[in-house]
Amino acid sequence: MVNLTSLIKIHARSRPERVAIRYRDRDTTYGMLDRCVERVAAFLSAKGVGYGDIVAALMKNSPAFIEISLAVSHLGAVFLPINFRLAAAEVADITEDAGAKLLCVDAEFSGSCPPGLDAWVLSEESQWDASQMAGERSAPVVAPCTPDSLFRLMYTSGTTSRPKGVTHSYENFYWKSAAHVVALGLSRDTRLLVAGPLYHVGAYDLPGLAVLWTGGMLCLHRDFDPDAIFWSIERDRLNGAWLAPVMTTTLLSHPSKSKYDRSCLQWVIGGGERTAESRILEFASVFPRTRYIDAYGLTESCSGDTLMEAGFERVKIGSAGRPVSHVSITIQTEDGRALLAGEEGEICLRGPKVTKGYWKDPLKTQESFHGDWLRTGDVGYLDADGFLFITDRKKDMIISGGENIASSEIERVILELPQVADVAVIGAPDPRWGEKPVAVVVFKPGIDMDLELLAAHCRTRLGGFKVPREFIVRQSLPRNPSGKILKREIRKDLLS
Repeated sequence: MVNLTSLIKIHARSRPERVAIRYRDRDTTYGMLDRCVERVAAFLSAKGVGYGDIVAALMKNSPAFIEISLAVSHLGAVFLPINFRLAAAEVADITEDAGAKLLCVDAEFSGSCPPGLDAWVLSEESQWDASQMAGERSAPVVAPCTPDSLFRLMYTSGTTSRPKGVTHSYENFYWKSAAHVVALGLSRDTRLLVAGPLYHVGAYDLPGLAVLWTGGMLCLHRDFDPDAIFWSIERDRLNGAWLAPVMTTTLLSHPSKSKYDRSCLQWVIGGGERTAESRILEFASVFPRTRYIDAYGLTESCSGDTLMEAGFERVKIGSAGRPVSHVSITIQTEDGRALLAGEEGEICLRGPKVTKGYWKDPLKTQESFHGDWLRTGDVGYLDADGFLFITDRKKDMIISGGENIASSEIERVILELPQVADVAVIGAPDPRWGEKPVAVVVFKPGIDMDLELLAAHCRTRLGGFKVPREFIVRQSLPRNPSGKILKREIRKDLLS
């Protein structure tokens, strides 16, 4: 059967006592994980979840998160991980658009449950093992999924006003995992630090659950704490990790970093934004035995489309590497014409790990492809050796702490207020988060609104990380002859 539990069962049968997940001070073996997944699948089935149903999860990292995602796959249902930092209204928009049947939610986020949606609230105790709440039940029959069956929905901020649902099939996830096993040399000896949130492709997919395919171990951290991360690397002899830029920055600047043994860490994949050359060199000074792997990827492709190859880190510094297996990259013009090496244009990619399109949005799907080439919206070039260099990012996208934030989404919320005549949101440099959202607001004539009220309105409609860190009032915004706001002029004015 094509599902995420088949390989778990192989390891549970041949090496049941091998550790699959380490969380805080407790280990979950492959044998335990297999039994837990079957009990959770039986529990979900008893709640009416079946093939093709959407099961959402609003949860922090825990063994329960992984158990639920595997149990959903066991039933042939579709997993919908949701960013727990979103506001309740945003959670409601996503679950309604997806048509979710059930929401699995940590107790601390139960206030974000949309009215009318069936919810399974997981207590602090059940974070260790979701099957504690599921109880003893008969295991359901494994669903007959095929490579084309939908495995997951992931909503990602785009340049449109609302998030869009990216569809992932089993084919997408299997080819992604195979590519990362080869590129990273994953094996039963891999001991992966998972410090990023599992709702994100970086933690779940890069390489994420591919480590369980090979019989390795995932070391989960519920929250990011630098001392706990360093101690875990030393104590658990972790040898691989994916880190968002803000995590890397925090670890490199941590005053106690030198007291921990970091020699076991073999590689770290950087993700979320283009890595500055100075950051790569600083990383090498703090982790001299660790290879920093710059990477490029999208939610639309389950992440990790290019990885920097060993031996080229200094020679090709500034590059995001070359494509992993079964991924092709080309640089194209706006009308789909392929460009030569060194010529800058839109980065386009194709391969079996790339999504077939967006949930219930055929128009957006059509606009996002040139034939079978996915248009990333990012700008860059390939050198003569096929290494990718990224020179610009998606239009109007802010990347803060590794999270994509659509400026238009924030603008839509601010324009809900009747006092506001015009608004433009840009990303401003931030030493910790990389970028922070800044809103430039024009009020209607005669209006002098308290900016704290404006910020409070944003906090009720947006996740905290999307709320502008600064509001700037202007009499007007620069526009071109056709009326389009000139954000480049705003950036020049504010950031010069």
